[in-house]
Amino acid sequence: MTTANQPTDDLPGPDPAAGAAQRTAPSDDDVAQPGAPTASRRDLQLGRRLVHLANGLAVATAYAVLFTQAQVVRLFGITACLVYILDRVRIHYPELLRRVPWVNERFFRAEEQLRESAMTPYAIAILLTILTFPKPIALIAIYTLAIADPLSAVVGIRWGRRRIVPGKTVEGSLAFLVATAAVVYAVLTWATPTPLATRIEVSLIIAFFAAACESLPLRIDDNLTIPLAVGFLGWITCAVAGVAV
Repeated sequence: MTTANQPTDDLPGPDPAAGAAQRTAPSDDDVAQPGAPTASRRDLQLGRRLVHLANGLAVATAYAVLFTQAQVVRLFGITACLVYILDRVRIHYPELLRRVPWVNERFFRAEEQLRESAMTPYAIAILLTILTFPKPIALIAIYTLAIADPLSAVVGIRWGRRRIVPGKTVEGSLAFLVATAAVVYAVLTWATPTPLATRIEVSLIIAFFAAACESLPLRIDDNLTIPLAVGFLGWITCAVAGVAV
């Protein structure tokens, strides 16, 4: 006869294998759902980068030749609200985009499946840039975000060999620097009567420090940091160089 606290050989004990299986079994959240985004930052995703380029070019060009600051703030403010709402719908109703898997494949990353996509900080940053900086500086910042950012990513992914920090290469940073210098020079030529030598000097200074900022391994989305950093760098540099903006 045995008591309740005396073990017997007849009573089965816990199965270690079953416990290990329970601990390692993946949950529903760990399993990739069919049609969910799978791309990472190391993937080219040319469709996504072309949309990034086209959106920035459209906004900056419209601001340059068609709209006043008040008008573009109102229009792009509405656009930013719509982008945010649609992004929340995408997150909370993922089954909608799984019906069109090519959208997830071309325009979203795996890390964005359960959080905001890059379009939300992109829209917010452009709106803040237009609100904060004089028009020529805002144009420099937006064009840099639209052109230099995707160009540096493509160059870094395809041809980058020498790493500066994780996720950043010398080749990609050089592409960013050259594109930014070209943007600054073009905008200053269009918007100000600055002498040629000053335009070249200011363009190189802004591009150098912008490329240095872009290469920092920050955890903040670069769609937010790039235009604001370029805006402040451009504003300060133009003020020191005596460029009226």
